[in-house]
Amino acid sequence: MKRDTLFLLKEDFIDGDGLPYFCPDCAMVSGVLGYFPRLRHHLDVRYVDFARPRQDIIEQIGSAHQGCPVLILHDPPAESASTQLEFGRENGRYFLSGAKKITEYWSLVYHVSRPH
Repeated sequence: MKRDTLFLLKEDFIDGDGLPYFCPDCAMVSGVLGYFPRLRHHLDVRYVDFARPRQDIIEQIGSAHQGCPVLILHDPPAESASTQLEFGRENGRYFLSGAKKITEYWSLVYHVSRPH
């Protein structure tokens, strides 16, 4: 079964001042996956390092779109989602960036609760 690919940053990455950080948007998406574990059946979840370049993402949607979280769709978006969300498109692939857009997509396609 082919699934959408979700890229999240690994936790405890080091930035600028040498302190460990986490990505709030990635943490939100991880929390939604905890609320609705059935979503994981539709996803290939991959964790990437904070440091750029993030080659796994670049290979799919180019270097201009390597921010996380990012959901890369296996197939074009369902009509119900494409009329309500603005998708990026690169290298023939559709994608959504950011926790709010990703979780709204899941609510439209997989009928889980919407973010409030």
